[in-house]
Amino acid sequence: MPNAKPTDHEVVSQLSTIRDFLRWGLSEFRDAKLAHGHGTTSALDEAAFLILETLHLPINDINPWLDAKLLEGERQALAAIIRRRVETRAPAAYLVKRAYIHGLSFHVDERVIVPRSYIGELMFSGIFGGDEAPLIEDVSNVTSVLDLCTGSGCLAIIAAQIFPDAEIDAADLSPDALEVARINLDEHDVEDRVSLLEGNLFEAAEGRTYDLIISNPPYVAEGEVEAFPREYQHEPVMAHIGGEDGLDLVRRILAEAPAHLNPGGGLLCEVGTGRERLIDEFPQLDFLWLDTEESEGEVFWITREQLLELQG
Repeated sequence: MPNAKPTDHEVVSQLSTIRDFLRWGLSEFRDAKLAHGHGTTSALDEAAFLILETLHLPINDINPWLDAKLLEGERQALAAIIRRRVETRAPAAYLVKRAYIHGLSFHVDERVIVPRSYIGELMFSGIFGGDEAPLIEDVSNVTSVLDLCTGSGCLAIIAAQIFPDAEIDAADLSPDALEVARINLDEHDVEDRVSLLEGNLFEAAEGRTYDLIISNPPYVAEGEVEAFPREYQHEPVMAHIGGEDGLDLVRRILAEAPAHLNPGGGLLCEVGTGRERLIDEFPQLDFLWLDTEESEGEVFWITREQLLELQG
């Protein structure tokens, strides 16, 4: 007969340190067979993230705090949020209203997908700026950027940091997502440089052209969305679904991007596992596929001039 789950009173009274709650949280998450992937990739990392966020501690390293003893109110808060993660199956980022990209903090809630784009990692990796930058050597040459399908606005905010002379447009079809993006623009104090545009892909930027377009569009196939774990079902469906094979929006972006790119400009786009399908479907396009520490060939770069090959 399986052991009965401890009551909240037992948890709060018998666990005393952060190490205790990390161990207990890990056990609870593994026992519940939670799905991870919303900023953390394992039960251990997610337990650490929830503990550090709940206690308002720096999230980069839990080790200095492991043996810190907790006040009763802190123990109650940790027990409650670990229980909520198991019982609701909501991503941890939604429970604490916070997600991170390369150490940058962003507000998130159920109105937007939890930000985890590989583009954010790539933008900080050196692909822009410097003599050995493979895409754009001089960031001062970039004076206009479009973040297409901006969601929480995180990539637009990163772009504002990397391209200090650029004006940024952040476009999304969802007015709810743009409300969250506005919160983040305010938190990062970039409202004067990032403009929010509402509309369906490039319809939001009608008549405008850019030196750089970045996009993390919905690219998940319909059948895969239907089979999502419960954690992913908490996110807006429209932020995931990209048609029968996942690439409907990517095809539109490829077709329409040249009209919105300045000469010499380029498109940086994330497509998930669609690489082989795109290569087969568009053999005339010279995609440059970019890797990160956790991905291989899920993001491509292509210039305006190369995209014009689609138009003959």
